[in-house]
Amino acid sequence: MAVTLAPAALDRVRGFLEASPAALGLRFGVKKTGCSGWGYVADLAKEQRPDDTVFDVQGVRIFVDAESLSLVDGTEIDFLKQGLNEQFVFRNPNVAGECGCGESFTTDTDRAA
Repeated sequence: MAVTLAPAALDRVRGFLEASPAALGLRFGVKKTGCSGWGYVADLAKEQRPDDTVFDVQGVRIFVDAESLSLVDGTEIDFLKQGLNEQFVFRNPNVAGECGCGESFTTDTDRAA
């Protein structure tokens, strides 16, 4: 599997990278947060870490740390505009449930623990 970018997200990330030429690509992962357990973290990658898996989407590199990989593998990142609102959206096949506010998610592995 892989982490991919939908066309709108690809354009948006390319814009961020053009504005920050020192960035290597997109860093994507998760951290413990919220009421369900996991929240997404996305930022520009400043360096490649030894445990990173790197995915290439049409020349844009996505860096995912080893701890996050099993939780985000297969995720498609999209970027949606609705009226005045703009946001990244994550279509993650590993998600088994989300909190009511949409800030965090859980997986079947979390539920079994």
